[in-house]
Amino acid sequence: MIDETIEEIREMQTHSSSVVAVKATRSLAELTDRDYATVEEFERDLERNVSALKRANPSHASLYNALQDVLRTVLGATDSFEEARELTLDTIDRVVESVEMGKRRAAQNAAGALEDGDTFLTHDYSSTVMEAVELAVADGAELTAYVTEARPRFLGRKFARELAAIDGVEPHLMVDGASGMFLGKCDRVIIGMDCIVDETLYNRVGTFPLAATANRLGVPITVVGSSAKIVDSGFRFENEIRSPSEVMLEPVEGIELENPAYDSTPVELIDQVITDEGVVEF
Repeated sequence: MIDETIEEIREMQTHSSSVVAVKATRSLAELTDRDYATVEEFERDLERNVSALKRANPSHASLYNALQDVLRTVLGATDSFEEARELTLDTIDRVVESVEMGKRRAAQNAAGALEDGDTFLTHDYSSTVMEAVELAVADGAELTAYVTEARPRFLGRKFARELAAIDGVEPHLMVDGASGMFLGKCDRVIIGMDCIVDETLYNRVGTFPLAATANRLGVPITVVGSSAKIVDSGFRFENEIRSPSEVMLEPVEGIELENPAYDSTPVELIDQVITDEGVVEF
């Protein structure tokens, strides 16, 4: 399960960073089914697999924080493998619940920012933003959504399809470069986040030009995500450079294909960051 999870994260089959953190944390339970002669042997294997899971996507702060929580709790805390086994399983349950609860509460808080009749623009796919929209609609709001395709993997198409299944939401799907044409119709931009580190928002590539344009046009920008994604120390963001084949299937001589997964946006361009702990000021 751990190897499959690592491959899934690398191939980006799981898009939400919160879902990635949960899958990675739960996969560690596989180690508790193995036989270890000593607790030290188990701890070494735990450290090795945690490192491998982190390397699968070093850009995800929530993944890093969840796995670090397991390590901090388990390493050196018990005297036998059986004790370590029970502690590991209990810790996995606690960490997973914390991640899921943080995401749920962030969505609940963000739902209040979406009022009946609002038109919003979103970029990429955020499961937390999706949940916020669902909660706002359940509370009686009718919304119009402009969704970017989020090339080259077109994650926005998935978002638009899911929005289309919600009564009360009128979705519009557009190419990434068209956001400037439609921002003037929007009451706000609402997006998720991969993480915020040192007052810089790291999110799906295309976020920076979108935020800069919205800022220029006076359209407020709301970022939504768990407070676990806001990191002060101990985590260094590493951008992921995706395969050139996602941009152009056939190799082309004389052209350097650039395909970064994320870009960086100064938080000064953002109006509010809504987390499970409320609105965060920078």
